[in-house]
Amino acid sequence: MSLNRSEKEAVVGEVTRLAAKAQTLVIAEYRGITVADMTKLRVQARGKGVSLSVLKNTLARRAVAGSAFDVVADQMTGPLIYGFSEDAVAAAKVVADFAKTNDKLVIRAGAFGGKALDINGVKRLADIPPKEVLLAQLCGLLMSPISRTAVVLSALAAKKGEAVAVAA
Repeated sequence: MSLNRSEKEAVVGEVTRLAAKAQTLVIAEYRGITVADMTKLRVQARGKGVSLSVLKNTLARRAVAGSAFDVVADQMTGPLIYGFSEDAVAAAKVVADFAKTNDKLVIRAGAFGGKALDINGVKRLADIPPKEVLLAQLCGLLMSPISRTAVVLSALAAKKGEAVAVAA
């Protein structure tokens, strides 16, 4: 069923709004995926804050024109699903994780920070740990010198205490 002009404008407007808020776009070919599998993918995506859409490629190209995602406009051919996310790694992680278990979903390309990503780039982006893990690692690194200093000082204090007890 084809869309009339006002419906097309509404779709382009919605995708333009998504692209304006998003940090990452992942494009994947979904040829041969069952409706049940597509529903699972959409549920997973929704849970991670990723907006997945099946769009007409011409409308998608119009919507991303002039945005940071314009760099992948040449990849927008064939039956594609578009994943936009405000979190830098969420879209890549959802699509890459699903593609590991379903060979019918083939990652085509992606975009992050105004740069086009190939399949390997999307997979590397998906391998980045979640924000919470990165923050915990950073806190551990920042606390490490302080912890080591505290251990050394307490050991020195313990030795000094032993020396005072022996002298008495």
